[in-house]
Amino acid sequence: MRVLAAVAAGFALYAGSPPRELWWLAPLAFAVFAAVVRHRRARAGFGYSLLFGFAFLLPLLGWLQDFLGADFGPWPWLGVAAVEALFIGLAGAGMARVSRLPGGPVWMAAVFVAFEVLRSSVPFGGFPWGRLAFTQDTGLLLPLAALGGSALVSFAVALVGGGLAELVHRLRARRNWAAPLAAVLVPVVGGVAMLPLIGTDAEEGTARVALVQGNAPNIGLGLLNADDELRANHVAEARRLVADVQAGRVPQPDFVVLPEQVGSWGPGRTDPELSAIAEQLGVPLVVGGIGIDADGTLRNQIVQWDPATGAGDRYVKQHLVPFAETIPMRSVARLVTPFVDRFPRDMVPADEPGVLNVGGVRVGVGICYDVAYDDVYTGAVQQGATVLALPTNNAWYGHSEMSYQQLAMARLRAVEHGRAVVVASTSGVSAAVQPDGSVSEQTEQFTAQNLIAEVPLRSTRTVATELGAAPTWVLVALAAGAVLATWWLPRRERS
Repeated sequence: MRVLAAVAAGFALYAGSPPRELWWLAPLAFAVFAAVVRHRRARAGFGYSLLFGFAFLLPLLGWLQDFLGADFGPWPWLGVAAVEALFIGLAGAGMARVSRLPGGPVWMAAVFVAFEVLRSSVPFGGFPWGRLAFTQDTGLLLPLAALGGSALVSFAVALVGGGLAELVHRLRARRNWAAPLAAVLVPVVGGVAMLPLIGTDAEEGTARVALVQGNAPNIGLGLLNADDELRANHVAEARRLVADVQAGRVPQPDFVVLPEQVGSWGPGRTDPELSAIAEQLGVPLVVGGIGIDADGTLRNQIVQWDPATGAGDRYVKQHLVPFAETIPMRSVARLVTPFVDRFPRDMVPADEPGVLNVGGVRVGVGICYDVAYDDVYTGAVQQGATVLALPTNNAWYGHSEMSYQQLAMARLRAVEHGRAVVVASTSGVSAAVQPDGSVSEQTEQFTAQNLIAEVPLRSTRTVATELGAAPTWVLVALAAGAVLATWWLPRRERS
């Protein structure tokens, strides 16, 4: 029964993930999972949690099969899910141990978050996909992101779930149930109390932003040889925007955002077509492309393109995709990725936040995979960004859920930092996200479309922005202390 419950809980957690707006299903799924590992031995907790992790991650990461399956079979998909499920298994082992401590749901939630942090860091830079926080792009727990970022939201989901499991146990045993009830109610009440405090007013005015989605052929790995078509589509769609603005069919934007990997530039970064588009619009562009520096360094970058002076400041991607933009173990990697031949040398990341001055607007920039990590937009807002941009290329993944999962992350980041987020995707989903996480404009997948969105510019920093990584490390410290206590307390009692 525990095996079946663990598997059912994992699949239920997936069912509560985007694009489905079933945020309440995540704490219920976690409650079943917590009940399974509660008061088990660590070894049993590991086994049950491994099953829970597989049942959650295999369908969640199904877009990897859409991406690589036709050429490489199920092994990349199964391999990534197995590695990430291993971390969830280790989390379950720790949860089983700390569940016997007084206040067990608190320590169980902290341990789960600690292993989310660990798997977001290792191996190869980590893989944050599937964090509990990313199931909460709508609902009552989302406002907590403004207090403690994604770590606090994950902790809240796990605490409500663990509290529910303990509450049911105590009700059945006719024991005092006040403490577990508090564990359930405090995060929910906290989220409700935060709702009116989520700022959306335009403190620094507004910006009219154009998002160019030029579309791409839905050919999976065939995109490796479709760079020219991808660029041509986006240049054509940008020219259509120029024609619409000049004809008065749409208002002139303050700046334009194009997706990731639209261009490819050498050290001089010249591009007559982009320069002409910027000049005709009379406003700057924010555009993504592959860049080669003077020393031969390969970069994934976003460039601010001025209508008068051309290429200006840039942001270089901080978190590179392993086995795509950077290739560990190249001789082995050839068996699971085609990017070994696409990029004969690794791209080089940066460690500087991306804040570009775009027509007088300070735009904080991240690229695609960056949005899953906590540090990228935190650094940008701390350095004065009043709006956030996310150029991305999701055309590799077909009509999968990947784009919607990424949009959910952007919605959480909007609330976390109190900033609007504009998402420009090659093939969708492009969107304008308001500072409260609501989506005001959105495209369909695999369509060519321009969006014009009015977004507020904000300067107030949320508590989460001010604290940065501090809430994460507090929860990690609580988890480590609880696990250590499970060894220390029994020895103390014996002595």
